[in-house]
Amino acid sequence: SSAVNFVSELYLSSEAGSRSDEDHVWEATDSLTFSGARIGSFFQERPVLKNPFVEDALLRGYLRRHLPNQEIFSDLAAFGERLVSEVDEWGRECELNPPRLVHFDPWGRRVDHIVTSSSWKRMKDLSAREGLVAIGYERAFGEWSRVYQMCKLYLFSPSSGLYTCPLAMTDGAAKVIQSIGVSSPVEEAYRRLTSRQPDVFWTSGQWMTERRGGSDVGHGTETVAVPQRDGSYKLHGFKWFTSATDADMTLTLARVQDGSGETTPGSKGLSLFYAEVSRGQDGRLRGLEVQRLKDKLGTRQMPTAELLLDGLPAFRLSEEGRGVASIANMLTITRIHNSISAAAAMRRVLQLARDYAARRTVFGKHLKDHPLHVQTLARMEVETRGAFLLVMDVCRLLGCEENGSASRQDSHLLRLLTPVVKLYTGKQAVAVVSEGLESFGGQGYMEDTGLPGILRDAQVLSIWEGTTNVLSLDVLRCVARSSGMVLQAYFSHTKSLLAGASSFSSLSPAVKAVDGAVSDLEEFIKVASSRGADYMEAAARDLAYSLARIYTGALLIDQACWKEASSVDVYAALRWCEQDLCLVTTKQRRGHYDAGFPTLDAALVFERPTQGWRTAKE
Repeated sequence: SSAVNFVSELYLSSEAGSRSDEDHVWEATDSLTFSGARIGSFFQERPVLKNPFVEDALLRGYLRRHLPNQEIFSDLAAFGERLVSEVDEWGRECELNPPRLVHFDPWGRRVDHIVTSSSWKRMKDLSAREGLVAIGYERAFGEWSRVYQMCKLYLFSPSSGLYTCPLAMTDGAAKVIQSIGVSSPVEEAYRRLTSRQPDVFWTSGQWMTERRGGSDVGHGTETVAVPQRDGSYKLHGFKWFTSATDADMTLTLARVQDGSGETTPGSKGLSLFYAEVSRGQDGRLRGLEVQRLKDKLGTRQMPTAELLLDGLPAFRLSEEGRGVASIANMLTITRIHNSISAAAAMRRVLQLARDYAARRTVFGKHLKDHPLHVQTLARMEVETRGAFLLVMDVCRLLGCEENGSASRQDSHLLRLLTPVVKLYTGKQAVAVVSEGLESFGGQGYMEDTGLPGILRDAQVLSIWEGTTNVLSLDVLRCVARSSGMVLQAYFSHTKSLLAGASSFSSLSPAVKAVDGAVSDLEEFIKVASSRGADYMEAAARDLAYSLARIYTGALLIDQACWKEASSVDVYAALRWCEQDLCLVTTKQRRGHYDAGFPTLDAALVFERPTQGWRTAKE
């Protein structure tokens, strides 16, 4: 026992002396790596956002080819610099200070104030001054005015704090008013929607979705419009999802009530109405109550609310029963805006990932020097380039139609490609942005970097303005209503895009791939047209994907044939065309659309456990 005690004391004494020596050395040494706060001296450099216009080679090349105007280049370069120097921080503030709803004032009066950040308000002023809606209506650059406008929105979108959403609806509302006719009572509204003056500029909401349905407005709309003696209406109903609820006005659908209080069911009973959002002398909203703000996965910067319409004053814009037809132009505009935001999100995450690759060192060298990492970024780049060219071509077609220079083929293409570009780029954005976050490692998952918000906001792009399946069915309706003319226009123009590549041997694999895919798609259409509606519906999604991939391949080839194209343009076209361009034919050959497959799909999805051992609760 005494020996054990001696050893223990010796050990404790030795340990104490050792600890004292260590403390002495630590305190005496200033050059240790973990001195001071003891957290180390290394801090990873953050990715730096640079002028998005200056950094985007494809955007600049596209404009040099199609719109070589120095005024536009100067405007976009200056705007890009402002985005970096101040606007991007505004967008971040919108994310960190989302809107909140104040139902009552301190004395108990109902006020329903949606409180937004100061940066959200700055975005409105900026949008007016920069002409982010106005450019499309001033038409200073003729049929290319829409391309100019959308290029500017493409730069703005990732830094906008989601303000591009109210701009999309504002643009859509202006388009509807213009198509119906700019006259009383919406003449003043149109002037404000398209103004460059911040104190005049208005934004518009879009109040369509109700509890019963989203895209199925024909059967889901319950709101009624009660006629008034002065020719106006009062709206009564509940709007389940209203975007940019702090807007100055809105367009909405409702059913006109006849003298006996009855309404017409279905789409034929819907009319389009215009309403201003205003307050009475008591400070309360006129005919309107904000029930709550939506708690969303992303797009938190923008107020989205459930609204009770309780006698909201409104004016009917469309002919009675022509509401759905009247919003067709609005859907074209908002779907194009959606696609612009998708391509912009891809470009932004890739721009940041590219910068980060030159700053981050792992396993002894920069990420940019690791072939596998660069290969991943290259695949993202190919997707982003394809999305950009597809969106811009639809913008070109819109500009031609608005300028009166569109051919019948152009009009057919615009109708077909609008749902195609929206559904395809929406899916691309989620995949590319997700891959982009991964390229930052764990930091891509940290909210305070701002990177996860890009992915959360991207997820809405495949949902808003029609999900992928809804838009795929819209493609089928488009084909049926045109008696196939839209497909004839598609095939004709796609082949014409390939014609210029005949003298470019370097592009021959891509040309061969697209040409073969066109032939396969033509054959599919012939076979499918004799199989009935169920067969085509089963193939609708794959058909839409095939239309997007083939057409995008042709656009990339066409861009690579331009006299100032680079070897990178050629390589991008080749890489895009390596994938399965005609997915619908591949699936058809495997029998995926045959009569038995829906039953098998249902059995797979809804399989229930077979009889066997039961749990104690059973």
